[in-house]
Amino acid sequence: MTAIQQPSAHTTEAQPQSADPTAADSKEPALKIHPAADIFPMLSEDELLDLADSIKNEGLRKAIVLDSDGVLLDGRNRLAACEIAGVEPRFTTYAGDNPRAFVLSSNVYRRHLSKGQQAMITAMACSVSGHSLRDLAKTHSLSRTRLSAANVVLTHSPELAEQVRVGAYPLDAAYDIARENKAKAAAFQEKRDRLSEQAPDLIQLVTEGHLTLDEAITTLEERQEDNRIRKQIADADELHLADGHTSPPLAQLAERGDITWHQANQRAEEFLARRQEAIDRAQHSLQLIAESWTAVQDLAARPGTQLTRDILGGLVPEVRLLAQRLITTLD
Repeated sequence: MTAIQQPSAHTTEAQPQSADPTAADSKEPALKIHPAADIFPMLSEDELLDLADSIKNEGLRKAIVLDSDGVLLDGRNRLAACEIAGVEPRFTTYAGDNPRAFVLSSNVYRRHLSKGQQAMITAMACSVSGHSLRDLAKTHSLSRTRLSAANVVLTHSPELAEQVRVGAYPLDAAYDIARENKAKAAAFQEKRDRLSEQAPDLIQLVTEGHLTLDEAITTLEERQEDNRIRKQIADADELHLADGHTSPPLAQLAERGDITWHQANQRAEEFLARRQEAIDRAQHSLQLIAESWTAVQDLAARPGTQLTRDILGGLVPEVRLLAQRLITTLD
């Protein structure tokens, strides 16, 4: 069933080193429980009563396993059932060197645990043992997909992880919620990182409780938009001056209060759009001239021929005048 060594070759008969387990009235007698064993849920009340009846009628078939310090590794349900049945429990001491692995191998395949519970319990054990999910999946022949889902739930929805552990909530449904929580946590951290990098003053206000994270992000975006607008206005003013225009810069008008920054930006956008249109038209016209330049050169090479006179004669006056100037330039 598992590659982990079973306790039979490493156990010796022993008595518990803590309080008498028959002295308590609860399901689980007062005996220190190993953390790995404590992850596994107890049987339901009806199941525990059935186990108590079996022990009362047939005796305790499997001893309760303690470690060398008297900490219970395996048999919480059997110990509680012995108390209910009024039967003296038997104890044995685990003599191996990996009690956590022993606990998992002894309990993870219990028949009343669902696949989701098995995955969650193993993920919980992994979180306290330092073992990797890959190693535990291989050792206990568990689905790595389920283990990964359980780990996401354990990390991002710990309250649901507990519900999955005890069988009160299905793993798949818990995983869907945990994924949403994970995405929200990632978005939250992304916002904090953005503020830390781009606006340390705002993240400080968030830390001190003066702003919410979303309020700080809104303030940052407004600040960045204002900077973008001012830069665009400055760029437009620089081009306006370089193109030979003499009207006052838009930034100067906005700073004086003659126009708003919004109006200045609108005028800057209009100027930049008109300027780009003029550039596009001029480039297109020059491209057409370049594509027709061979014809001009041919006319310049035979200025007095009948062909040249016929070509020029068929043009409207302004075009004919331009052609004659070009031909003269090439003479």
